[in-house]
Amino acid sequence: MARRLSSLGFLGRFGRSHDLRLLDAALRAVDLHPALVPEGAKLAIVNMMKDAWPGQEPPEDAYAPVAHLFAYCLVGPDLFAEANGPEATAAAEARIEAALEAGEGMDADLVLLALHARLASPKVVEKYGLSAEEG
Repeated sequence: MARRLSSLGFLGRFGRSHDLRLLDAALRAVDLHPALVPEGAKLAIVNMMKDAWPGQEPPEDAYAPVAHLFAYCLVGPDLFAEANGPEATAAAEARIEAALEAGEGMDADLVLLALHARLASPKVVEKYGLSAEEG
């Protein structure tokens, strides 16, 4: 089965694809306005999700945990905790620690995307000793 392509829309005539609308809604749900995330990063996220569900579209409920972790990476622990509470913050931090230990997987890819796109909060970078350098 061929992968369905994501669409940003064009001059208000063609709408955004369903996957990008779902990601935008999930970002809003964790108090991160989608306009704060570059379209290229959002396209990378939905493509990572499609890779995680080969041959089918990611389920709608898969967007919330992705947005949850990505938002934490972007805004940092303090702002994330203000908007989402201490339990959600602890869950995001546990996922980052597990991702860094594993070194691979969707969560690790999301952290890496935030870092390489220079979107990661300086507090997150410092807290976890993240670096974009290779080696």
